Amino acid sequence: MSYIGRQPTVGNFQICDAISVVNGQAAYTMQVGGVNVNPQSANHMIVSLNGTIQKPNSSFTVSGSTITFASNLATGDVIDFIQILGDVLDLGVPSDATVTSVKIVDDSVTLAKMASGTDGNIISYDASGNPVAVATGSAGQVLTSAGAGAPPTFAAAASPDVVLLASSGNLTSGSRYNADNVFSSTYKSYKIIGTNLRFSADAPIAFIFRTGGGSGSDSGQSRYNYVHHRVERNSGGVDNAITLTAWQGGVGKITQDTESDDINKTAGFEFQVFDPNATKSTNFINHSVAWDATGAWIVNMIGGGTYNYEAALTGIGIYPTSGNYVNGEIKIYGFK
Repeated sequence: MSYIGRQPTVGNFQICDAISVVNGQAAYTMQVGGVNVNPQSANHMIVSLNGTIQKPNSSFTVSGSTITFASNLATGDVIDFIQILGDVLDLGVPSDATVTSVKIVDDSVTLAKMASGTDGNIISYDASGNPVAVATGSAGQVLTSAGAGAPPTFAAAASPDVVLLASSGNLTSGSRYNADNVFSSTYKSYKIIGTNLRFSADAPIAFIFRTGGGSGSDSGQSRYNYVHHRVERNSGGVDNAITLTAWQGGVGKITQDTESDDINKTAGFEFQVFDPNATKSTNFINHSVAWDATGAWIVNMIGGGTYNYEAALTGIGIYPTSGNYVNGEIKIYGFK
C-alpha cells in the first residue's frame, strides 16, 4: 500500500519500566507501570543496551513478558530502554478516551456489552438527551409519557370507559339469570347483550329490575311505562307490523315467543339502561331478533320505556317466561 504524503503511524507504543542489570543474568521481566507486558514478537521491539540498538532474534529474544539477551549481562551494563511497538498492522489497545462513535460499526454493540442494570428498568433519555433508566413499575402498571423534557414513568392504568361487569357464562339450565349489585354510581349507563339464547319451551325473554342489592325485586306493573314495536317476516314473505303499548303480564318483553325445537334458531338482544342510580325514573331501550314459536318467521322487536320509581336500582333479572335456559350467554357492560 502506498500513501501520498506522510505514512500514517499505527501501533500501541510503550516504553518499559527501567530494568536493573543483574550480574551474570540474561533474562529480565518487562513491565509498563508495574504490570507485565507481552510484546507481539522481538520484531515489535526496539532495545538499546549500553547505547547500542540490539538486533531482534539475534541479540535478544522474547517469550511472553521475558526478554532474554544473547549472553549474560555483567555489572556495569545498562539497559537504556525497551520500546514496545505493539502490533504495527493493527491499532492494538486504543488509548483511553480515544474511541468515538464513528469508529464503532453500526449494530455491533450487543446486549452482552451493555452494563448490567435493574430487572424491569427501561432505557430512555432525559431532557439533556442523556440516557436514563426508567425505574421498574409494579404489576399491572403501564408506561406513561410525561411529555417532552422528561422520561416516561410507570403508573396505574387509567380505568377504561367501558367495562365488562358481569357474565352469565354458558346458560345451560335454570329459569332465571339474576345480575345483582352490577348497577352503581361508577357508570352512567349499562348495556346487556344476550347471544345464542334458546329455551326449553316456546316463550318470550322478559326482564325485571331488582332492588336492594338482590334482596328483592319489583314487578309492580304500575311502575313501568313500556312500549314496543314488533315486525314479523313470515314464510309467505308478508310483513306484519304490530305495536303494543301495554305492559305484558307484569313483565317487560325483550323478545317475542322464541323457537325451542330447532337448535339453530336462537335469539339475541341488546338492552340498555340509563342512569339507574339517580333519584329519578330510569329509562331503558331494547332491540331483539328471534324466531317465532313456530319457527316459521323472524320477529324483530324494538322497545323502550321508563321505570317510575325514584330509588336506585341494583340489578336486573332476565329470564324466559316459560321453561328454562338451554344455552346462550348474557353479558353486562358499564359505560362511564
